[in-house]
Amino acid sequence: MTTWFWYAIAAAILYGLHQVFTKLAANHISDGLGGLVVETTAAVTIAIYLVFLWLTNSWTQKATATGIGYSILTGISVGAGTVMFFLLFQKNGPLSAVPMILAGGAALMAMCGIFFFKETASWPRLLGIALSIAGLLLLRYSSEN
Repeated sequence: MTTWFWYAIAAAILYGLHQVFTKLAANHISDGLGGLVVETTAAVTIAIYLVFLWLTNSWTQKATATGIGYSILTGISVGAGTVMFFLLFQKNGPLSAVPMILAGGAALMAMCGIFFFKETASWPRLLGIALSIAGLLLLRYSSEN
């Protein structure tokens, strides 16, 4: 098994917990303030990680203007997405809808990988995209009943 797989497992668990905690918080804090608390806490967590790297002489961090620009766009996406999830949950959106929502994002990522990063358009990837879109459609129809 490749070493990145364990990072993928950890990321999946942490992002899953992210939505569980957002759902728990949503009825106790406003969307904007909740998003600010989430993102500030995330920034502090990353700052602690950077301090750890510095103190253990493991610092290998680097940056370019392009990297900073794309990181800013990432931050805008994450911040706006966090606010959207707070609003979703404040409007009584179900936590069980989150996997289908994230699958829609996964389909977008897969299509970008294929079209912009020239990744292979294998049948499992194409099937995954189709199933992700089907999940979003099922979410739409399940919310109407």
